[in-house]
Amino acid sequence: MLILVVNAGSSSLKYQLLNMEDESVLAKGNCDRIGIDGHVSHKTADGREYSADCAFPTHTEAFMKLVEVLTTGDAAVIKDMSEISAVGHRIVQGAEVFSETTLVTDEVIDKIDELRDLAPVHNHAHALALRACKKVMPASVPQAVVFDTAFHQTMPEKAFMFGLPYEDYEKLHVRKYGFHGTSHRFVSQALAKAMGKDVKDLKIVSCHLGNGSSITAIDGGKSVDTTMGFTPLDGVLMGTRTGALDPSAVTFVMEKHGFTPAEMSEYMNKKSGFLGVSGVGSDNRDVSAAADKGNKRALLSKEMLVYQIKKYIGAFAAAMNGLDAVLFTGGIGENAPDVREQVCSDMDILGIKIDTVANAGVHGKLCKVSQSDSKVEVWIVPTNEELLIARDTLALISK
Repeated sequence: MLILVVNAGSSSLKYQLLNMEDESVLAKGNCDRIGIDGHVSHKTADGREYSADCAFPTHTEAFMKLVEVLTTGDAAVIKDMSEISAVGHRIVQGAEVFSETTLVTDEVIDKIDELRDLAPVHNHAHALALRACKKVMPASVPQAVVFDTAFHQTMPEKAFMFGLPYEDYEKLHVRKYGFHGTSHRFVSQALAKAMGKDVKDLKIVSCHLGNGSSITAIDGGKSVDTTMGFTPLDGVLMGTRTGALDPSAVTFVMEKHGFTPAEMSEYMNKKSGFLGVSGVGSDNRDVSAAADKGNKRALLSKEMLVYQIKKYIGAFAAAMNGLDAVLFTGGIGENAPDVREQVCSDMDILGIKIDTVANAGVHGKLCKVSQSDSKVEVWIVPTNEELLIARDTLALISK
């Protein structure tokens, strides 16, 4: 059974085609620069590649190109799109409307689009891509939507509410939603399997660290708190995002710079974080290299990230009244041994003891990196959101 997984952005359309008999990836690629000038890159599991500049005025043309590269030419992997059993789509924001994987209908697409104010960069693009996919795919092929926010719908009210007047929650839907839910769900389940335990018996702090980062408290397989809030801006320091900060600092800086709300949002989302603090760049690798050469601002930005992660691990351990494991995933979590070591050092109060030898040099591999006598296990767990989306889609259509 073949399932196509689609992750659409405002100007991109990433995809993977998976064979669910063995969960292998047959092909993957990206149609990017939609609405600009257009480019497609495509690669098969056996190493065949195709790339070209294309005209992508809309997501529809991008989907048509996706169909073309999958079914024709030297890098084709299927003869016809009817060979695909279903399509699974990643959707960033489902708010309180969607708490589980859902079959795509026109009404569902309209509702996703209606939530655009809660995720302006993502949800309208998702709706455009869903409508485009319906035009291009055979009507007999079912489609499903998997929501990043759905995993966090188990958070209690005391965790997701803000201290604003309650009417702002009732009328404007202002609350903590949390993101990276698909990743946190995948890695927590994978960790439980690796530990030989039922996820329902574990208290886990999941650290998804990358250009965007979020920490989630997972108690018994359910999210009970997370660092990203109303938007993905909240939480720890990120590549270009501020993370949490005093709201009065926002209004103060906004007034001093003479920013509009949109300009202030741009400032906090795209010009802050590692980029703004270090002055070097937004990529952890560039910041680390500069820190190693003695750049004080680069070193400060790394210290800020490590310190903030430490605080959230401690806070979430308190919130769950216990902690069995800390896991690291995402681009930084999987590939930055120094960050993992610094986060887990001097955490004796929680019973965390990292094995510096086991941790050193490990990149993107499922691996336990805590000492044998560590009360709390520390793991690296590679994430695979596309696989979870495919599994969810398969489970839904199987019903």
